[in-house]
Amino acid sequence: MVVGVLIGYFVPSVQPAFATVQFGSVSVPIAVGLLVMMYPVLCKVQYEKLPSLLSHRSMWQQILISVVLNWIVGPIIMTALAWATLPDLPGFRTGVILVGLARCIAMVMIWNDLAGGDPNYCAILVAINAILQIALFSPYAILFINVVPGWFGSVDDSMHLTMWPVARAVLIYLGIPLLAGMLTRLVGCMIKGKRWYEQSFLPHIGPLALLGLIYTIVVMFANQGHSIIANIGSVCRVAVPLLIYFIIMFFATFFSCKALGIDYPLTVTQSFTAGSNNFELAISIAIATYGITSEQALAATIGPLIEVPVLLVLVYVAMYLQKKLAWKELKEEASVVC
Repeated sequence: MVVGVLIGYFVPSVQPAFATVQFGSVSVPIAVGLLVMMYPVLCKVQYEKLPSLLSHRSMWQQILISVVLNWIVGPIIMTALAWATLPDLPGFRTGVILVGLARCIAMVMIWNDLAGGDPNYCAILVAINAILQIALFSPYAILFINVVPGWFGSVDDSMHLTMWPVARAVLIYLGIPLLAGMLTRLVGCMIKGKRWYEQSFLPHIGPLALLGLIYTIVVMFANQGHSIIANIGSVCRVAVPLLIYFIIMFFATFFSCKALGIDYPLTVTQSFTAGSNNFELAISIAIATYGITSEQALAATIGPLIEVPVLLVLVYVAMYLQKKLAWKELKEEASVVC
């Protein structure tokens, strides 16, 4: 992040260079990073196990919890926080709302692994959230950005979104890696066998996810480095709703799952899935819709600036609570599923 900001500030030609490399209004440099980062993660999802996993009641319970948290609670809380803390900054407010609508799919795998969450459930929730995001992000964006403000007497046509640019960006940034991951697993297991796929192919492409993440963060912050420094006051204000959101969503989910008697690995998976966001998608949508130099894109870029260190701290908090709190043993049904 620091390297990206320094590049963006001291090399002013970087931003125009990014603007010239686009597919329609979609930034190709960011698209490349997203594809490289998300492809290995989505190759790991055991799609062939979905039918058997979905036959277990415990899986449906976890899916229901995840859907409610991610597609009802999360967007409402982020929108409320954005309006409460940024009433006089409509551009930045819209960018924050876009972050709230982009539910996390790729980064949550990293937080989940670090904190000792359940990898099987996490992979399934990632796949389901990716599919739901393709279907729901565009109508949700229209609802929360175009329609909801009108309910409270606030209408700003300059903030309005149109359906197709948003849907196109979602299809590119999510649809392509999801389809590629599914086809790769299907063809790889069919031709070379599951053992080769799991033990040889995945370990070789796995590091690409981290490289793609580092590259994407550098590109995003280089893109907005000058704007971050020039608008440091607004940047600090944007950090407020984001920080509050991550803390509320994580701890509310964590202690709710604990109260429901859910074991630690599943609690961690639900908490990080609910408490993190797909900031790459939010930035991509903001750039594709409002432009690379817009306040919306800058606000969305602040997402990882706050999310990455906060959620890294929450990884250690989760591991601390694992030792300090009493947890129920993993139920037999859940053990069978995993």
